[in-house]
Amino acid sequence: MLRSLVGSEMCIRDSVYTIKGFTMRAIEITQPGPPDVLKLCERPMPEPKAGEILIKVHAAGINRPDVLQRTGNYPVPKGASDLPGLEVAGEIVGGDLAGSGFKLGDMVCALAQGGGYAEYCTAPVEQCLPIPKGLDAVEAASLPETFFTVWSNVFDRVGLSEGETLLVQGGTSGIGVTAIQIATALGHRVFATAGSDEKARACEVMGAERGINYKTEDFVEVVKAATDGKGVDVILDMVGGDYVPREIRCLADDGRLVFIALLGGNKSEVSLGQILLRRLTITGSTLRPRPVAFKAAIAKQLRERVWPLIEAGKIKPVIHQVFPLEEAAQAHALMESSTHIGKIVLKV
Repeated sequence: MLRSLVGSEMCIRDSVYTIKGFTMRAIEITQPGPPDVLKLCERPMPEPKAGEILIKVHAAGINRPDVLQRTGNYPVPKGASDLPGLEVAGEIVGGDLAGSGFKLGDMVCALAQGGGYAEYCTAPVEQCLPIPKGLDAVEAASLPETFFTVWSNVFDRVGLSEGETLLVQGGTSGIGVTAIQIATALGHRVFATAGSDEKARACEVMGAERGINYKTEDFVEVVKAATDGKGVDVILDMVGGDYVPREIRCLADDGRLVFIALLGGNKSEVSLGQILLRRLTITGSTLRPRPVAFKAAIAKQLRERVWPLIEAGKIKPVIHQVFPLEEAAQAHALMESSTHIGKIVLKV
C-alpha cells in the first residue's frame, strides 16, 4: 500500500513520501541540557511496523515529558524514536490500515511513542483519532497527550463520578485546561490552582467554579469554604512534594488523589491515619510506557464521550503560541518559563 503511494507522489511534492534511502527534517536532542540542545537535522524516514500508520505531520504538540526527555530525565521506551514529540496531527500517507476504518489521505491526530517533532511520524493506528469537525491541524495536535492523560487518570483510574468535585493543580497548563474543560462539560464542579490572579481568572473562563492563586491563597481553605467543609472528591496533581499533606486535608472522605507528575519533588510526609480513617486513595500513573491496547481503550472512550463535546463547541483547544518546527528550542524555553496558558504547538 505504501509503495504504491511512493511512486505517484515522489516527483510531485517537495516532501518525499518514500521510506528507505530518503530523509526528512526533524528536531533532535543533541545531548541532555537546556533548550538550545534541540537542533534541526535530517533523519531517515520512519518505517511503520505492523499495526502502525505513517503520518505526514502538519503540527506537533509540546508537553512536559518532552522537556524531561530533553534534560535526560525521561528515558525513551525500548523501540520508540529518540526524537521528542508525543502528539501530532496530519495526513495518513501509508502504513497498516487494515480494519481501522481509516484510509490514505485521512486527517488524524495521534498519540505517538515519540518522533513527533518531524515531517513524518509513525503511530499505532489504534492510538489515532479523526480530527474533530471544526478544528484545524494545529488545534488537533494539542489534543492527544493531554486528553489521553486526563481521561485515563481522572475518569478511569480514580473514577470521577456524577455529582463529584475535582481540584486541578496547575489549571493553566495543557493538562489543566483539558481537565477543567472535560470535567466541566460533563457536569462536575471544578476548582483549579494557578500562579497568578490572571491565570486564576483564565481557569474560571474555561469553566472552573473558582480559580485559586496558590501564591496568595490557601487552596485548602478556599476549597473547604466552597464545599461547606467537605472537600473535593478528586485531586489531579502534577506537583507532589509538600503539596501532598495539604491535599490530604483538602480531600473529602473516600477522596482520591492522583499524580501524573512530580514537579515539586518525589518525597512527602503523609498522615497514614487520615488515609486509613477517611478511606482515602493515593495513586498515580505515567502514560508513555503503557501498552497499545491500554491506549486504544482510552482512544475509544474519547471518541465516544469527548469528541462530540469538542464538535459541539463545549470543549475548545486552548493554544497559547505556535512556533515553526525549527524554533523548537524557543518553544521549550516558553514552556519552562511557565508563563503560558494552554498548549504550545509546533507547525511543521
